[in-house]
Amino acid sequence: MTANPASLTIREPDDWHLHLRDDAMLSLAADLSARQFARAIVMPNLVPPVTTVAAAEAYRDRILTALPQGRRFTPLMTAYLTDEIDPGEIETGFEKGTFTACKLYPAGATTNSAAGVTDVSKIHPVLERMQKIGMPLLLHGEVTSPDIDIFDREAAFLEAVLTPLLHNFPGLKVVLEHITTADAVQFVQDAGPTLAATITAHHLRIDRNALFEGGLRPHAYCLPVAKRRHHRTALRQAAVSGNPKYFLGTDSAPHQKHDKESACGCAGIFSSPVALESYALTFDEENALDRFEAFASEFGPRFYGLPLNEGTITLHRETRTVPETVSQGDISVVPFHAGETLAWRADERTGDASAVLAQA
Repeated sequence: MTANPASLTIREPDDWHLHLRDDAMLSLAADLSARQFARAIVMPNLVPPVTTVAAAEAYRDRILTALPQGRRFTPLMTAYLTDEIDPGEIETGFEKGTFTACKLYPAGATTNSAAGVTDVSKIHPVLERMQKIGMPLLLHGEVTSPDIDIFDREAAFLEAVLTPLLHNFPGLKVVLEHITTADAVQFVQDAGPTLAATITAHHLRIDRNALFEGGLRPHAYCLPVAKRRHHRTALRQAAVSGNPKYFLGTDSAPHQKHDKESACGCAGIFSSPVALESYALTFDEENALDRFEAFASEFGPRFYGLPLNEGTITLHRETRTVPETVSQGDISVVPFHAGETLAWRADERTGDASAVLAQA
């Protein structure tokens, strides 16, 4: 590839970890995600959570209805695992093509995870069924014990939960989502072919100093929290390595501005409006733009056993200032990189989201 190319055209990418929320937030989040991504694994942590085929189909319909006319986008639905979830319901949803995967939230780990799994042994029958039918398991990889430091909860999860899980279900496809540590990078690299990981745009850009830069910064707060700088370095090396075990998953998670800035601010970073530009910036800095397409558009679908997208999207080496807020109606969200000038600008796949982005 030419050094410092003026533009970069890649196969249409997918987002393998996305929060679209519901109700008024849904139309904003779905439109901006579909502007850059052809498909997305949609998280099921609504209230109430998506635990049945009927609930997933209804949510998928709401997503498609929320998109502007002409916007092409395929939401890939997931089931929220609970201690009591029915293996038969999971298999039915997978065989129908409604469920693409199941999501395991340790109870209390993050937003709307109170109904999550309290002990993995309680869902062994579900995991056995998933292994049998080839259905992927998606993991929020943190323990939740208050005795474990919040910066150590991912590393503790690898030993306490993931190691025995992989031993007990060696044929189960597992995605360790939004990894944040050098420990996770090494674990995934050393594991067999059934384990992969997603990496977010924001964990490639920030470390834990961002939370306290000039004061408490709620818009840099996410779960898992950003870690020390050497962990960020390990994530960047993994993302640009060309290893197919690592692929794109934004974990874009919008919350209203006032909810982030409240006395008990919500966890989540809204990266969808600038996701491709942010990832491209990191790959550019690491002199690895020639590996960006594989990370963004190829490794994910191959792990899931889905076809690659046929269309393309182009990024231009042009400066773009990110608005301080993204708004629609009564919804106002602070995007990742708010107020910053980025060196890349991505074309939109279809439709027009510029009017939404311009409302600062």
